[in-house]
Amino acid sequence: VQLVESGGGLVQPGGSLRLSCAASGFTFSSYVMSWYRQAPGKERELVARITRAGGSTNYADSVKGRFTISRDNAKNTVYLQMNSLKPEDTAVYYCNAKYGPMNDYDYWGQGTQVTVSS
Repeated sequence: VQLVESGGGLVQPGGSLRLSCAASGFTFSSYVMSWYRQAPGKERELVARITRAGGSTNYADSVKGRFTISRDNAKNTVYLQMNSLKPEDTAVYYCNAKYGPMNDYDYWGQGTQVTVSS
């Protein structure tokens, strides 16, 4: 099982980034996919979640209206489009895959750094 994030980097406030997470080793379309983030000294928090077919999404209040999660089940990839970035969005962003009534299968990527600074 692999989840490989890409697309992070340094961006100025107000800028945009698009994160990608390429999945392999499991049936991607059966998993709920999420993006989490963890800033220095803070707990990991849920940023956005998308259901298996992509019909429903949820967002943290802090990113609503600025971030968009999407997925392409044909490409086994989930995306996070981040617009109007703020310094407080600076964090390591992690891709997560969950499956099962008790989240019996729970996979994480290695993370990608996003830094918002002028």
